[in-house]
Formats: sequence, C-alpha cells, structure tokens
Amino acid sequence: MTTDDTAAAHGSGALPSPWRSRRFRLFFTARSASLLADGMLMVSVTTSILAAGFGASGVGYALAAWMAPIVLLILFGGVLADRFTPQLMMVGADAARVVTMLAMAALFALGGIELWQVMALMAVSGAATAMFQPGLASIVPQVAEDIQRANALLRISESLSTLIGPGLAGFLVAYWTTAGSYVVIAAAYAVSAGGLLPLRHLSGAKEEGEAEDAPMWRRLATGWHEFRSRSWLWGVISLWAVYGLFVFGPSVPLGAALLTEQHGATGYGWIASADGLGTIVGGLLGMRVRPRRPLVAGVCAMFFFVLNPLAPALGWNFALTAVTGVIAGCGFAFWGVMWATSVQSHIPLAVLSRVSAYDIAGSIMVIPLGRALAGPAAESFGAERVLLFSSAVSFALLAAMLCVPAIRGLTRAAPQTARTAPRDGQAAAVEPAAS
Repeated sequence: MTTDDTAAAHGSGALPSPWRSRRFRLFFTARSASLLADGMLMVSVTTSILAAGFGASGVGYALAAWMAPIVLLILFGGVLADRFTPQLMMVGADAARVVTMLAMAALFALGGIELWQVMALMAVSGAATAMFQPGLASIVPQVAEDIQRANALLRISESLSTLIGPGLAGFLVAYWTTAGSYVVIAAAYAVSAGGLLPLRHLSGAKEEGEAEDAPMWRRLATGWHEFRSRSWLWGVISLWAVYGLFVFGPSVPLGAALLTEQHGATGYGWIASADGLGTIVGGLLGMRVRPRRPLVAGVCAMFFFVLNPLAPALGWNFALTAVTGVIAGCGFAFWGVMWATSVQSHIPLAVLSRVSAYDIAGSIMVIPLGRALAGPAAESFGAERVLLFSSAVSFALLAAMLCVPAIRGLTRAAPQTARTAPRDGQAAAVEPAAS
C-alpha cells in the first residue's frame, strides 16, 4: 500500500531522517518560532484593540489591514524570492516584523494610541508576511532529502503552535501586559531570523532562458506559465478557491458561534483543542504513509473534513463533536502534507517560490469574502442551513477533484526527477509502483 522514496533513489533502505540535517533543524526551529509568533499575534491584536476601546469594528479593520497586503503582494513575494533567494527575503521579512512588533509594544506601553497607527503597523507586518510565505516551499527541498517527512514535521509544528500560541498570548496579556506580549512576539520573529540566517549558502537554481535582469512582469509571467501548464496544479487551486468561499469562509465564524451556543465557551475550547489534536495525528500519519498517488490519498482524507461544519449544523452532543473534530483535523493535516510534498517535488526549484505564491493567492484570496458573507447568509437562511450547505459543497468539490484525470493520475516523483518534473503533455518519470 505504501512505498518509500529510497527505492527510487538508492534501491533499498530509507532516506535519512530530516533531523540528521543541521540545515533542516535550523529551518524547523525558525519555522516553529515564526508560527508561534503568528499564533500569538491574532490574540494580542484582538485583546489590545478591544482593551483600547476600539470595539469589534476596530479589530476587523486591523485584521483587514494585515490581510490586504498579503493578498496584494504575495505574487511579488514569490518573484523576489526566486530572484534574490528565499532565505534573503525571509530574513528581511522577519527583521521587518521584529521592528513592527516592538513599535506595537511601544505604542501600547505609552498609551494614547490611535487605531490608524495600529492599522499602519499591521499593514507593514502583512507586507512582510507576503515576502516571507512564498519562500517556504523552496527551502524545504533544499534542507531535507525526505520531503514528505519534513512537511509532516512542519505540519505537526504548525499544529502545536496553533494550540500554544493563542494560549500564551492570552496568558501574557492577562498576567503581564499587552505591550509585553508584543515583545515576546518580536523575540519569536527574531529567533526565526536567527535560524534562517545560516541558510544563506543554499543553492539558487535559475530558470533556463531567464535573464538575471528580467523585469518583474516577465518573472510573474514565467511563474504563471509554470502554474497553468500543470492541470493538476491549477485544477486543485481552482476548486480550492471555491472551497475557501463556501466552506472555510463560513465554517470558522458560524461554527464557532454555534458550538459556543451549544456547548458553552469552555466546551468550544475543548472542541477546538480536539481539532488541533487531530492535525497532530494527521501530521504523524503523513510521516509514515507514503501513497503512490498522494493527491488521491490526500483528497480521500479531506472527505473527513466534511464533518467539521456538519457537527454544529446538526447539533451533535459534545463527545461526538469532539471526536469529529479529531477526525476532521487529521484529514485536513494529512491533505496538507500530501499537497505540499506534491508541489515541492514536481515543480522546478527555480520557479517554486513563484508557483507557491500563485498557490497561496488562489487559496486564501476568497476566504475573507466567504467570512464576510457568512453573517448575512446566516441571518437570511439560518446558520445551521448555511453550514449544511458548506458540508454538501465540501463533499461535491472533493469528489470533483477525484474526477480530474490529472489530479487522480499524479504519482509521487522520484527524488532524482523531482526538480525537473514535466508539464502537461510530457512523459513523467515516477517511482516504481507501491508494494
């Protein structure tokens, strides 16, 4: 049922654990610190703005100020990462976020803060995030031979950070100061920069025929060509964008509201923790299970995520809802490992940051719209009906993915061919069939 990359690379045995690579350990430390800071930031911003008297609308404006630059600049972040190396862009982004968070700490420590000041600093932080994110995909294949296991470890780190970060921020705000929480966030971003700094000697692959001084628009066009030339890639992202609008968008706000109403704030917290536990389990499975067709396996696992909006819509009891949270989280995390590994092993390194930027942009661009429409839709049709619709759409879109031949037929790339994987219409070199 499963296979190991080693069979293709060395004939027998197993690829070395990512932990044996000093470069991966540095990257893992950097990524974990960055994820922890990201997890803390949303709670710190929300609590500090509410405490300053700007209300829920102020929170919305601040988060929108953070998200807008990401959506607008993410493609340019991919171009710059391929042009100047991901490591350079990511260290620069972390440095900018350290300065931004220290400025936030100073503002809240001094008092008399204005909402526009918070929005301006959050916009800078969002722009830095847009420069940081695309390079992540390009670094993983350069610091670990076993790309799938590396992605699984990173997914587990993300899950732990999602669990720990908000709680840590809440603790610091409650028992220290709001300004202090921003200082800790700045320190976490500094750790991230420190872990990435020694990776400056990573090789920088160049796209064949692309001049060093190629203009920005041409580099963007090259990334778009690489993206659209693989139907499995744009097929997933096209469907995923619809998924974000109708599933991810409504599920978070409406699901949280219904679960809090049904089980109380404490019950909702435990259910959210159960979902986090499931993502850890999914990451662990991603380390061990190596399907020959990773996207098919990932989509099949994502079918369990249909339970996420379904449980609050049907008002299931606490125990059953918590169990569905574990199962849904597991499926989502396993899909994430399979998807990241497929992209990183089938896209040439020279354009991987740009392709990753198109991936991120297509995946997140419509989620804010889905969340904005969730409230009016719930008022018109009822939150339960909206979430039932989300569950049905989730099932239909996942089934549609399995109906796309290019998605269904994509096999795991052998390590020696991963960096030169073909576009549509070219013969693919793949590893032997699973045993």
